[in-house]
Formats: sequence, structure tokens, C-alpha cells
Amino acid sequence: MNTAHADRGARTTTAERPLEGVLVLDFSQFLAGPSCCLRLADLGAEVIKVERPQGGDLSRRLYLADQSFGGDSALFHTINRNKESFAADLKNPADLERVKALIARADVMVHNFRPGVMDRLGLDYATAAGLNPRLIYAAITGYGTEGPWRGKPGQDLLVQAMSGLAWLSGDAAQGPVPMGVSIADLMAGAQLCQGVLALLVRRGRTGKGGRVDVSLFESAIDMQFEQLTAFLNGDGRQPARDAVNNASVYLGAPYGIYPTADGFLALAMAPVDRLGALIGCEPLEAYADPACWFSERARIKSIVAGHLAARPTAHWLGLLEPADIWCAEVFTWPQMLEHEGFAALALTQEIHDAGHGTLRTTRCPIRVDGEVLTAARGAPALGRDTDEILRRFELDHPDPSA
Repeated sequence: MNTAHADRGARTTTAERPLEGVLVLDFSQFLAGPSCCLRLADLGAEVIKVERPQGGDLSRRLYLADQSFGGDSALFHTINRNKESFAADLKNPADLERVKALIARADVMVHNFRPGVMDRLGLDYATAAGLNPRLIYAAITGYGTEGPWRGKPGQDLLVQAMSGLAWLSGDAAQGPVPMGVSIADLMAGAQLCQGVLALLVRRGRTGKGGRVDVSLFESAIDMQFEQLTAFLNGDGRQPARDAVNNASVYLGAPYGIYPTADGFLALAMAPVDRLGALIGCEPLEAYADPACWFSERARIKSIVAGHLAARPTAHWLGLLEPADIWCAEVFTWPQMLEHEGFAALALTQEIHDAGHGTLRTTRCPIRVDGEVLTAARGAPALGRDTDEILRRFELDHPDPSA
């Protein structure tokens, strides 16, 4: 493993992180690949982001709600914090040789180019493995490397559309409803991270590297395993979304989110008749047969909705939580951030950029040995670390065997 490290910035942990000494080359951009490499960096890996000199990662200019930080999008900074930037034109022979020299020293390389791009650049798996047999070669595509969809753009909304995911949210009278987060990207990044970690463990036993591939589409399908399993073993018909307060195509009433007098209340699985007794809604007490909780869920949910709208959320929580009914207030982000429960988890951190100030963002959700993992160093300016990396790895005259 690589032993040369740049300063990581302030951390809360004092012990060595699990991936200290692991060198990762991140050729990816946008969300899926960078999110994988972000998690590897959170866990201690040294991540060098290899970017084209003209513009770098395209997400540098993908402004999220018109927000920027240091000239780049806030999105870029949230997903690329605690990395270094090495500028290289992969079509330039001299730059390509320097990159190959880095590959020869790396533990992991990650890319999310469309199938065939890395082959044309001379950085395909066979070539990379020839340079470094211990290398973990990790790739994300939109729809895999085979089949008629292989060349389609791997973009999150398009994958949600094609995977059927958009037909699980919203009510029956609505059209398809996408999730409000880039869920396919983030799930693919998490899947790739798992694969990288598994191959690092295998390499620890065998000394050999390997290849791991995931796609956005396969990740979106895997995310629906529960619903698709029910569908594959059912009657072959598309499951119907409920007409009222839909939250699951396969769960009966009262599962859903309901307006109250001053907000909203989420109700998970609960016996409908018992729920009726607890909230003082006599019509619900007649629904004692679990079979009708699905077959008559629209009617039951309409009754629940009408009853809950009469009193504040806190009133219903006071009745239901002591009875161990699964329920929760529906928070807006300001409400969530102000709650002592959120504060107790210390889920945000500040990252810093010389000359541009401070950006507040989320932290790694993983704890290691009871400690949270944070790093104050923000995402790098394009090519900021190129000269230092050239010096550190002696790449002025690259020798892949070094």
C-alpha cells in the first residue's frame, strides 16, 4: 500500500483510520463514483482526483440551487472534500504516462466513463492490471457493459424512470413521481465502495488485485428487491399505488403520511382497530380483519386522515408513542436541524477552503471505534496538487516499475 500522505486536515479521530496507507485514484465525476471515493477518503484512504485540465469534473459547474463555493458548485464540494486534484490530459502522451505511473503505485482506481472510453484511452482493466497486478479496478456504468442500453447516458433521473422506481411514489391519480434525491447515483456509489472493500480484503489474503463493476440501473433494481420479489411471485400486474396517502404499493392501511391540525404525522404498520381505539375513532375499530387493511386501504386511510386533521401532531404522538405505535412527526429541514435529537448526533461539519471561507456540510455517517469521522479540508481547486504529486511520486520521468 502507498505510504506517502498529504495533510488531511483536522479530524475528530485520534487513532489511525482503517484505510490509512491506501492510495485511490478517482477518475470519476458527478455523483456515483465521487461518492464512493468520498467514503474511502472518510475511512482514511488518500484520494487523488484525476481531472482534465480544461474545466475538470463537470460537477464543478453543476450549481445546486444556484449555490457556489470558491467558484465551484456546492455540490462539487460536498462530494469531493478531503481529496487532492491532479490535472492530466489523458489524450496527451506525457500526461498519460504520468497517470500510468500513478496507477502502478495505486491500490484502487475508480472511473465512471461509458463502456469503451477507458479502452480507447489505454486505461482498460487489462492494461491497468498489467501495470499493477495488485490494483483494485472499480468501474460504474449506467446500464452495464453489455446489451442495447450500454451506451445510454447513466443519469439518475433517467435510471429512476427506466427501472420502474418512479411508479412507487405518489398517489394513484398522479403520474410517475421521482425521488427528490439522486438515489441511483448514491446507491451505486455505496455498492461500489462495498465491492472495493471486499476486494481489498481478498487481496490481503491472496496478494492479487481484481475488478469490481456496478451500474446505476442494477443498483436501482437491487434497491427495489422487496417490491420486485413480490411482483415476480405474484400475478404479473403492476402494483397499484393507493389513491390516498400512498407510501407503499404493498403495505396496507394505515401506512402513510397524514395532515394534522398543525403539521403532518407519519404512521407505519399498526392494527387498524387498535389504532382506532387509541385515537378515539370508532369507525376504525370495525376493521379487525388484517385482510381488509389492504383490500380497503383507501377507505380506511380516508377515515384516518379525516380524524387526524382535527388535532395537533403533538396530541396524537402523546397517545400513540406510549402505546408503541410506530409514528413520527414529519420534520422540515429547519425543524430537524433545531431538534435536540439531531444535535446529539453531531451530523454536520465545517470544511475550509483557503481564501473562500467555510462551508457547512454533512459528515461521514460511519463511526469507527466509537468516534465520528470528519475532515476539515475542502474539495481541491482544479490541479491544485499536481506539482506536489509529481514531486512526491517522482513523476517528472515516470517509471511504471518504480
